Amino acid sequence: MEKLDEKSMDELLIWVISVDRRLVLMESMKKHNIIKASDIAHENNRSTQNISRALKEFEEKDLISCLTPEKTTWKKYVLTSTGKEILKRLEEKYL
Repeated sequence: MEKLDEKSMDELLIWVISVDRRLVLMESMKKHNIIKASDIAHENNRSTQNISRALKEFEEKDLISCLTPEKTTWKKYVLTSTGKEILKRLEEKYL
């Protein structure tokens, strides 16, 4: 995916902030390089379904990448370069 411009990055930042589960996901990604939905759910008292939905949203926006797409459960995810940039901006402005 091509590098996003400032306006697109700001829109993505607002998109993340606008929903709690997305912020929870970003907070968890800050602490762990590789993460599973069940780990995030357990650490944050959320349902795995809630976190799985956030992971799917993040994947669609190219913020995370699945390391184990062939698996149906216990998938592992990492931030993409765009995801890392959004996390950096979140930390600077909001976290």
